Amino acid sequence: MGFSAIIIGDEIIRGKRQDGHFARLLQIMSARGLVLDSVTYVGDDPVKLTEVLRRSMAGNDVVFSFGGIGITPDDRTRQCAAEASGQPLEVHPDAEREIRIVLAEYQREVTDEMLQFGAFPQGSRIIPNPVNRIPGFSHGHHHFVPGFPQMAWPMIDWVLDTLYRDQFNLVPEAEKGVFVLDGNEGTLLPLMKQLELEYPGVRVFSLPSFREGSTPGYVELGVRGEPSQVAAAFEVMCNEITALGFSYSAELQVGDASPKPMEGE
Repeated sequence: MGFSAIIIGDEIIRGKRQDGHFARLLQIMSARGLVLDSVTYVGDDPVKLTEVLRRSMAGNDVVFSFGGIGITPDDRTRQCAAEASGQPLEVHPDAEREIRIVLAEYQREVTDEMLQFGAFPQGSRIIPNPVNRIPGFSHGHHHFVPGFPQMAWPMIDWVLDTLYRDQFNLVPEAEKGVFVLDGNEGTLLPLMKQLELEYPGVRVFSLPSFREGSTPGYVELGVRGEPSQVAAAFEVMCNEITALGFSYSAELQVGDASPKPMEGE
């Protein structure tokens, strides 16, 4: 089962607000042994948002959608989710109950407009909101939460812990890497291909960087995947880096071109 995210809002797309959901979602999932497969950013345009949701709903991923579930004119996620799913909006009885409780606490009138906070595509389920009780909603494996981090992040915790606990730590994964000083991907490419061929449970990653000031250029080279294969592939990788005439380091020493020796060297 894959996991994806959709992060919604003109403010993020136009640079008026920095997104924090992506980094936080990585932390939330990593703590449960899960991996995020993709992230999509989209503004509030209803046509584009509906297209994104329609494509997403045609897939099999668990999808977390952040933002746009309020009732102001620029909050269109609920309507677009209904359009994409082919289901009409209706006020969910559990959501209505929560909204009425909140309004009673603040001695505010229950209006049709306020009840629209609980209008979700038919067949949805509510996601409890521990901050102000105005719920989000789940439709299939799509889970819609507010853009406010204080609300969204604990709601994602609840969804994962309640619905997907059987997916936690399902595929153990390890990662090991080094900085290859003055390395270049062209020379290292045959080694990368060799590692993936000999260790099918491993993926190789490489992140090159140019020399900047007193910091040498380098390639961050590593392997991730099935833990036992990662350990074996990493040992071969380090030996081959040395055989190619490169130095490597466990940490990049800023301002010092000399590598920090790895344990065992």
